[in-house]
Amino acid sequence: MHVGNAFAALQCQHWALSNNAELLLRIEDIDFTRCRPEYTQAIIEDLQWLGITWHGKIRQQSQHLACYQKALSQLQKLELIYPCFCTRKHIQQEIKSMAIAPHSDDMHDPYPGICRNISAIKRQQRMQHEAFAWRLDVKKASETLHKSMYWLDEQGKQYHVQAETLGDMVIARKDIAISYHLAVVVDDALQGMSHIIRGEDLRSSTPIHRLLQALLGLPTPTYQHHRLIVDSQGKRLAKRNQSTTLKSLREAGMPPQVLRNFLIRKDVTWPFAYDSSACAIVQQLGSRT
Repeated sequence: MHVGNAFAALQCQHWALSNNAELLLRIEDIDFTRCRPEYTQAIIEDLQWLGITWHGKIRQQSQHLACYQKALSQLQKLELIYPCFCTRKHIQQEIKSMAIAPHSDDMHDPYPGICRNISAIKRQQRMQHEAFAWRLDVKKASETLHKSMYWLDEQGKQYHVQAETLGDMVIARKDIAISYHLAVVVDDALQGMSHIIRGEDLRSSTPIHRLLQALLGLPTPTYQHHRLIVDSQGKRLAKRNQSTTLKSLREAGMPPQVLRNFLIRKDVTWPFAYDSSACAIVQQLGSRT
């Protein structure tokens, strides 16, 4: 975990304590190409060091694949998903030829529907020897519901789901049985989640989750999207930006309460460059608090 993860975890804990709610821990480890048991253990150690406590047993998605497959089968029976044989390169080439420019801040590929209308016979033939992903036919799914959808934020504001802006998202792949979107929607229902507290970077996923909840007949939690902590240059802290890890701070002698007190400040930013040494950060934060 890096400092941005710590900030998010503290946001969740603060909300739970303020609202007399139970804080649950879920390990989203369905990506077998990247997830390993030692990473899970490291996350748990980081959270415990930070002072995050949770209720009940930790739910590990890798142990509940049957639940997600059941939901996928339900969508399949409704004829709302179709196999997509496109590679990312193929999709990008098609988008370029159609002069569709995705927005830089859009986390979802604007899939142009290349495989949507392939005949059933050709699909079956290609599925025998080609890798494929399952995509949700969003337009067909929305028409099936015969109603407008919305989700609520913590302040009670309604956000309407505009299906035409979502695109046919991938909900399962051959190498990774289930996508993040489908897995978390199923988990939220099975765990009885009343509120989802997560970063602003996941706001664009919420309409997708609301759509899946409606299709699967699942309850819809209330959502709160907190701001993201950024560095002195205004960039959000992320693993790909080599953000400071909790392990490095712990090993450099950082008292967890010092980090906690710093991160729960209003409008806090992380004033250190990505290549700042953990020892220097410990020294400077100690002097600030």
